Amino acid sequence: MKQRARKRFGFLKVLFGVIFLAVVASFWIYFTLPDVRMLKLQFPVVQYRGPEVPPTVSFQKIRPRTWTSLAEVSRAAVGAIIVSEDWAYYQHSGYDMNQIKEAFHEDWEEKKFARGASTITQQVARNVFLTKEKNLWRKAKEFYLAIKLDEIVGKRRTLETYLNIAEWGPGIFGIRAASHYYFSKEPSVLTAKEGAFLAMLLPSPVKYGQSFRKKRLTDYAEDTVESILSKMTQAHYLTEDERIVQANTPLPFEIVPSPDNSPIPRPSEDSPGQNSSI
Repeated sequence: MKQRARKRFGFLKVLFGVIFLAVVASFWIYFTLPDVRMLKLQFPVVQYRGPEVPPTVSFQKIRPRTWTSLAEVSRAAVGAIIVSEDWAYYQHSGYDMNQIKEAFHEDWEEKKFARGASTITQQVARNVFLTKEKNLWRKAKEFYLAIKLDEIVGKRRTLETYLNIAEWGPGIFGIRAASHYYFSKEPSVLTAKEGAFLAMLLPSPVKYGQSFRKKRLTDYAEDTVESILSKMTQAHYLTEDERIVQANTPLPFEIVPSPDNSPIPRPSEDSPGQNSSI
């Protein structure tokens, strides 16, 4: 009887210890993490000081000249980025539990952080408020901030922030800079395929930017862009006819053979719906 009582007492000590640590951690997170409400009142601006120095983020009360509102980006480009980066963006609450489960199994098998499973909201939380170090504590803070962003800042402002701070090449931050650099046009007139190309760059813009440097899509880039266009059709950003037109239209920077087999640059053609905005 006494042995059973001692076991019960030991279990209660462990239980109360866990609860105490959880409460302390919750208070520490609440009082030390940044206030995400800043994103509703101010504009984050990426400061780039070269490839050897990690970029930093500062806040401005006045809208920067380079800031692009969501309404100034074509619906096709926004759709391409959403289906590529975070298909369930408008359905989840800042995190995607299905993706987290898949990432956990993959990380467990690889015995390392092989896959992040970060939603667009989590990427904003990390890139604006946290560091990019890979450990469980940073992921916990990212998770908490993502929930708060979704709750307080909302989908539209969070997505707009993401489009303005994402990196699309060395020193190329924000979709306006990317649109001008790769296609010499405003983001409001990006086509679906151009949006898919930008979405393809996001995991590693320096590495995947070789398609732009070589003036032709690599096999990986071509497959990924076509996959994104197919996802856009499934998500009703494109019709099947529009997908076929986009898939067969070269990007502006691509060099394609002319009838006499001499390489010439050929700009992309306008496609239905490319000028519409979200």
